Amino acid sequence: MTSANYTHPKPFVYTQATVERAKRSLICSPFKLALFLTMQTKSVPVSAIAMENGIKQGYTQRPLSELVCDNNLNWLIQVGVLRREVDGQGITDSFRLTPLGNQLLEKLQQPELPIPTLGDRLYDTFIRWVRLPF
Repeated sequence: MTSANYTHPKPFVYTQATVERAKRSLICSPFKLALFLTMQTKSVPVSAIAMENGIKQGYTQRPLSELVCDNNLNWLIQVGVLRREVDGQGITDSFRLTPLGNQLLEKLQQPELPIPTLGDRLYDTFIRWVRLPF
């Protein structure tokens, strides 16, 4: 039996369309870069992002209800940027970055997320509305 080599893991390879969709969804989200940087090292529960907590932590620009947070975080799961944290009891209300999310943050390397264009916002809204995988 061969053993796995974890000292030099190969990065996941994603199609350009997948990376572009994930990047567009990331920059169109109501969240700030600080949230995603935190998610690189630890999981973040919805309660830390929602309402006034999100503003205090620097995760959002305006207060978001838990429902709005959860919907936006679930969309980022669907496009491959985030994943739900799992513990011994099952799925939790906390989120972390996926390998794709980590790759996106490495490529962006800016003090803030880029401002999405009107076209980015319209395209992201349309894709979310019809839930097409492109």
